[in-house]
Amino acid sequence: MEQRERSRTKWITYATLLISFWTCAKGQFRYSVNEEVQEGTVVGNIAKDLGLDKATLKERGVRIVYGSTEPPFTVNQHDGFLFVNRKIDREEICDRSKVCVIDLKTVLQNPLEIHHVSVEILDVNDHAPSFPENKSTMVISESALPGAKFLLKNAHDADSGLLSVQQYKLSPNEHFRLEVKDRGEDRKTPNLVLEKSLDRESVKSHVLLLTALDGGKPAKSGNMTIIVNVSDVNDNPPVFSQESYSVFLKENSPIGTTVIQINATDLDEGSNGEVVYSFGKDVDPRVRDVFNLNPVTGIIYVAGALDFEETARLEIDIEASDKGAVAMKTDKTIIIIIIDVNDNEPEIEVTSFSHALPEDSKPGTTVALISVTDSDSGLNGKVICSINKDLPFLLTPSLQKNMYSLVTKHMLDREQQSQYNIIIFAKDAGEPSLSSEKNIEIIISDVNDNRPVFSQSPYSLYIPENNSPGEKIFS
Repeated sequence: MEQRERSRTKWITYATLLISFWTCAKGQFRYSVNEEVQEGTVVGNIAKDLGLDKATLKERGVRIVYGSTEPPFTVNQHDGFLFVNRKIDREEICDRSKVCVIDLKTVLQNPLEIHHVSVEILDVNDHAPSFPENKSTMVISESALPGAKFLLKNAHDADSGLLSVQQYKLSPNEHFRLEVKDRGEDRKTPNLVLEKSLDRESVKSHVLLLTALDGGKPAKSGNMTIIVNVSDVNDNPPVFSQESYSVFLKENSPIGTTVIQINATDLDEGSNGEVVYSFGKDVDPRVRDVFNLNPVTGIIYVAGALDFEETARLEIDIEASDKGAVAMKTDKTIIIIIIDVNDNEPEIEVTSFSHALPEDSKPGTTVALISVTDSDSGLNGKVICSINKDLPFLLTPSLQKNMYSLVTKHMLDREQQSQYNIIIFAKDAGEPSLSSEKNIEIIISDVNDNRPVFSQSPYSLYIPENNSPGEKIFS
């Protein structure tokens, strides 16, 4: 038992704990834990952080609120230890996000308190880099000049940060070297650079091995075989008219809207100089769902719904290719900045008093805790909350952004009104503004605050003489 307690203490010592308190005894705690740890691994102690002894904890009760699915963490009702409840796969929860945080709510009753617990899931190197295919074949003309670059398919690693793909290596050879373009967000694209001119008559084909390595210790790797077939003629690649392309596009742009038109020319004649356009090999399938590219005119236009909240910036690789027997290609990146519009209503979440509110509750008693969110950005995401007027309640903002407390304004009287229907209004600052509302029903419970009252005071009555014994005189 003592060894187990020392083990739990060790986990808490190495956890990252950030505590901030605000009105209504509401707090926020932050911990960290590696993914894939065993069930039952202790993350921290909520009772200790809240300063509650075991007796108080048992009396008030504690539970974890986590949507409709089974929470990944649970809390021991007797000692307040927070521990892992089921297997946690960081890639399943947060994909490749740099920071992966699971937000929980810890609820205490009587009085009602909600404490936010954030657990950061740390990545472990449980995936190896992999290429979309094991073998890639490309054709390079013998007329290609040293320095020519050829885009290769990049490897993917489900892990994030330093545990994702960090470097590429190319098997030793006298004709090619490797150049890696760092595009941020754990994305590195390899390019094959021609170092020495090719001679088809000497060597018709070159076999290279491309290796991708992640940043784990030890590093994990994946390989792809590159077969370079050497061809003749068509010695001029298409050239784009601009060094770079960028455009701003509203997220509510209708289907068919022209985004941008690109243009490339080729100095060769005939079919070797005719240019066609296409998306690059590494373009995300989601990009192909929302944009179309005319292969002849080079016009990119909207083909599906855009969502600023999902993606605010897109980079699209475009290839310009001629129609030679062995086509030459040039790639260019198009940057599309998505502009936010006010297309999301505020969302209201209410945690109300779990029992009827006594009519002798003091002014300032917390009745409900309210949080509002808006997925839009800037003024479109700024939310103001209010309640219907002429009620004995106030809506007071919390120190934490977009959090409010519903409190009593003055003493209540159940004999005058036994229940209240309160409407929470949430309105953003966009143009035009979007709003939403939510109803809260509050039941007022009775307390013994009234004495019995006679209907008359004093009572006057007449009693006739000669009445019979036992007759009723008065009620």
